[in-house]
Amino acid sequence: MKRSRRKFTAEFKAKVVLEAIKEQKSLSELAEQFELHPNLISIWKREFLDNAAKVFSKGDEIKNTIEEVEKEKEELFKQIGRLKVENDWLKKKVL
Repeated sequence: MKRSRRKFTAEFKAKVVLEAIKEQKSLSELAEQFELHPNLISIWKREFLDNAAKVFSKGDEIKNTIEEVEKEKEELFKQIGRLKVENDWLKKKVL
């Protein structure tokens, strides 16, 4: 009978990775403690370290996204204004 694949929350992964980064215990000890394979802990640790810089750049990305949304919103309001004028003009022509 097949075992179902376990799914781990981000919080659990972070807890394990932080323990691994502290290096107070070996990967084998951590694997035994959390009932994981040592390779899995290594993979999570590598992913964590590779993506650590993104945590600090999120503010810039959010700021840029907000600016883009505001520009798009402004363009849409301009387009709505043009369409209203055009619609009013067409209504006058028909009547």
